[in-house]
Amino acid sequence: MNEVLGAGGLIFMKVGLHAQETIEDIIARKQKEYDQAGSIFWGYGGSTCHPVSMVQPFGKQVEAAGGQLLIVMNKMNSMHAAPPEVAKEYSDDGVDWKPVPKGIEVRGSRFALVLDELRIDEFEVDLGELEVGIGPSRGRKATDYMRFQVDKGCFNYVPRENPIAPEERVVKEIGLVARVKAPYAVFVRN
Repeated sequence: MNEVLGAGGLIFMKVGLHAQETIEDIIARKQKEYDQAGSIFWGYGGSTCHPVSMVQPFGKQVEAAGGQLLIVMNKMNSMHAAPPEVAKEYSDDGVDWKPVPKGIEVRGSRFALVLDELRIDEFEVDLGELEVGIGPSRGRKATDYMRFQVDKGCFNYVPRENPIAPEERVVKEIGLVARVKAPYAVFVRN
């Protein structure tokens, strides 16, 4: 088992072209962001990782149990061509807004995960060993949850008790990892 999987909780996210920027360009920009600001705001959309109802309570739950919340990213081909508008404000709760910290740039997103240093770490994860960790789908296997348009979620690693045939596994290549830190996720706006 890769030590990342047993760290506590995982946010699995498919990543690729976003707001007209390639994943390679995003990674380079985010590494500079960390060097300048000491944090990264990783922009995203969609309700499966809503800041207040999913990510923040999941992050608190993982840390209360003595673990770390990590994001593991699966590179994919993406057609996300939203305008690259840069967020000017962020909020932990969607009510009280503050200026985005100097050196941080979020483009074309409604939400952002708050990350430590982004690192390249290549390994495989079997979606059959991930279970939804919070919300109405809690306990559901990622193989069932990550269907159709779902491209991310909050998961716990639960290794299989009995081995299965390799062809039955749903394996995804992970290329990027980061620790998600408090407040875990925020709202962003222009």
